[in-house]
Amino acid sequence: MAGSTASTATELATIADNVAQYRRRVAALADRHVGADRDDFVSAIHEAERQLRVAERGLIRAQKIAG
Repeated sequence: MAGSTASTATELATIADNVAQYRRRVAALADRHVGADRDDFVSAIHEAERQLRVAERGLIRAQKIAG
């Protein structure tokens, strides 16, 4: 059973890393449009970035518990 938990922890870490990469990509998209006359658009992108950050933190927390 411990091997299964370690394997899951490893997979969670990999997924968290991927989510972090997507979060950075989404943030960069928002940065390109800051100052434009599309505050609603930038706000939506920032909200998506925040949600990805929450997902990343949840995955990291689960990984630490499993580890």
